[in-house]
Parts: sequence; C-alpha cells; structure tokens
Amino acid sequence: MKQPSFFSSRTDLPQTAFLKSKIPFSWPSFPTVIPHRFRRKLRSKVRSRQSPSSSLTSLQSSFKPSDTLRSLRAHRWSFYDGQYLFLAILAIFSLSVIDTPGPVFKTFVASLLLTSLILPVTRQFFLPFLPIAAWLVLYYACRSIPSELRPPIWVRVLPALENIFYGANLSNILSAHQHIFLDVLAWLPYGIMHFGAPFVCSAIMFVFAAPGTVKVFAQSFGYMNVAGVLIQLLFPCSPPWYENKYGLSPATYSMSGSPAGLARVDLLFGVDFYTSTFTAAPMPFAAFPSLHAGCATTEALFMSHVFPRFRPFFIGYTLWIWWATMYLSHHYAVDLVGGSLLAGVVFYVAKSNFLPRRQPDKFLRWDYDYVEVGDVAEGYGYDLADIDFDSHRHGVLDDEWTVGSSSSISSGSRSPSEETGSTTWEGETLGSHSDSDTVDAVRVGPRR
Repeated sequence: MKQPSFFSSRTDLPQTAFLKSKIPFSWPSFPTVIPHRFRRKLRSKVRSRQSPSSSLTSLQSSFKPSDTLRSLRAHRWSFYDGQYLFLAILAIFSLSVIDTPGPVFKTFVASLLLTSLILPVTRQFFLPFLPIAAWLVLYYACRSIPSELRPPIWVRVLPALENIFYGANLSNILSAHQHIFLDVLAWLPYGIMHFGAPFVCSAIMFVFAAPGTVKVFAQSFGYMNVAGVLIQLLFPCSPPWYENKYGLSPATYSMSGSPAGLARVDLLFGVDFYTSTFTAAPMPFAAFPSLHAGCATTEALFMSHVFPRFRPFFIGYTLWIWWATMYLSHHYAVDLVGGSLLAGVVFYVAKSNFLPRRQPDKFLRWDYDYVEVGDVAEGYGYDLADIDFDSHRHGVLDDEWTVGSSSSISSGSRSPSEETGSTTWEGETLGSHSDSDTVDAVRVGPRR
C-alpha cells in the first residue's frame, strides 16, 4: 500500500513549476560599497533585536480611517488635549491674515493636512509635526499683520541690557575684526547647519534613542519656536545690525531686514541668496529671543540625553552658534541667553513628564521591550525591576491623540498607574498600535 505523503514529488507537478522564465536581457548590477555578507549580517542583527512580544518599534501601515476613529473613541480626554485647540486657533489666525497665496491654495493645503491626520499611515508622522507646522505658518503670516496692530519696536532695550549685564556690546566687539576665514566659520553653523541639524538629529535619535523620543523632540522643537515667535511679536526688538546702520533712531515696520555679515558670504561666493532672503524676512525685528540659539540648545539637550558621553561636543556646537550669531551682527548676547533659557524650560518640562528614559544597556531602538517615561524622584518605590513583565503585559496604548495619553501596564497592586496619573507625550504615534497590540510602556515618576 502506497504511503501518503504531505509533499508532492517532482514528477507529480507540472514541468512549468520548476522552469525559470527566460528574460531576453540581464539586469545591470550596481556596485555597492558594503559587501553582501556584511549587509546580510546587519539585516540579521537588526531583525534578531526585534522582540516579537513588543510593538514599540513598529510603524503603522494602515490606510483605514476607521482605525483613527477607533483610536478617538478609545481616547481618554485630558487637560493636555488643549494643545490641539491652541494649534487650531493659531492656524486659523495665521491663514486668515496671510494675503498670498490665495484662499484656494490655503484651503488645499489645510485639506491635505487634515487628510494626513485621518490616515493612520501618515498620522504617525504629521501629528507630532503639527507644532512645527504651526510655527512655520505663524512665522510666514507675520509679514501680513498690519503694523497698526503691532506694538512699537524697542531699539534701546537690548543695547542697554547688554551694557548692564556684560559691560559692553559683545556683538560689536566680536564683529570688529573680520576675515574671510571667520566669515566662512560663522556661515557654516548659522547659514547651513542650523537648517539641517533638526533632520540629522531626528534621524539619529530615531535609530539610537528609545521609541517615542523623536516625537517628543519634534513637539518640543515646535512649541519652543512657537513661543519664541509669539514673544518676538509682542516684544519686537532691533538686532545689532540696526544699531550699526541706523544708530538708536526709532524703527518702523516699513523698514526692510538686513543680511548683516552674511552679505560678505554672498559676495564671497558670488550669489545673492542671504541678501535677498533676509531683506524680505517676515520679521526683521525679531532679535529677542534668538531662535538660532534656542534650536541649537534644544538639539544639544536632546542629543545629550541620548548620548551623554558626547555632551561636550553638543555644548561646543551651541557655543559655536552663539559666536556666529554675534560675529554676523544678528543677535546680542542677551538674545542668545533668552533663546537658550526658553529651550531649557521646554526641555525640562518634556523630560520630566513625557520624554522616554534612556536605558544604558540598549543600543538601538529595536532593543527596547518597554519604555519608561519621565524622571524618577529619589526614594520612589516603584521600579521596573519589581514588575513581572511576563505575567502582566496587558497595557494597551492606542490612546495617543494627546500629550497626556496613558501608557502604563497592569501589574496588580504594584502598578505605577495606580499611584500616578500616567502621561506620555504621544507615546508612540496615534494609531501606531491596534486595539489588540500590547505595549510595554511605563510612566515612572513621583506622585503629582
């Protein structure tokens, strides 16, 4: 009697099943820098780090708006949801005062943004991006705000504070000795690296930091800049180039901006980039606080949180930006202090309440099986070492519309969620986990 077999023999299958389709030409092979065996080992190492029991590092690929509605229905509304009302008011105001482009284009852009928030695959990126988008739109809208609705421009305040705090005008001292080498040395961080650093830092933190770090960084970066622009609107001050050009005479909003020291860079390379850009700037009298210093400080603080061993390097980059802004006559020293202080406050709030804690034994984001959020007060009794993760992985994180979304695990009478109101800044992205996904995220911190 013929024994049954679960696998068909080669003769039982059609011949075409084992024949290769012949292609009349061969595809060209492109040389790669990394040998194949190293690329294969790297892929295997990354895949082996992914824990099958955790979805912390997964990205949403769903195009179903129903997933977004499900997340909204499961959402627990809190005080932190007010941020979206604030951003909506800011966006409506900015779009209302902008003259050009017209209403058709503005409606089209707003519709695209709303669509990106409805689809889960795009929401995971655009939801943390909302504060940055609000900052960019607000900054652009400043050119269209009528001058009669604006406060007077302060010309004498910053030079007076400079003399009180430092005994001299540091910007004029640093810019007194000019050289081509110094021009290029100041241009690199101020005119090039400043605009690319947020993207580079985000990419690095996405790979090497705890899951959720990039989202906290994006929102901190956006809200810091929004706060800075609002301060500049309510407290407009003239920069050092105005004092060098017009003295301490009163300034008006009809005056154009100035590239100051960056004009020498345009002359050096034979282009008209910074001259035309800064002359038509929406806010020429936005000296205080310095958002160049604020952005550099934000990047340095977050990168130092992820890579504490390289903290001196990040501090050096911030000081480089400080020197460049004063050498190019764009900011006083007091502006730089104000921008860095603003960034420090935003980072402290984010780190204390929303920023995932670094785990020294983890190297890549795929190494994380759980995330601890916020600072731990000395003597706080709950610690991850006391929690049995194998028995209590039932916390579901699909409530992620808000800064205050819940991210805790159930661990009986020892659960931190029973002691504190657990909050995270977006946790993972909204809709990045379905209703059945399990996530190991713990809010660790003192009772508030």
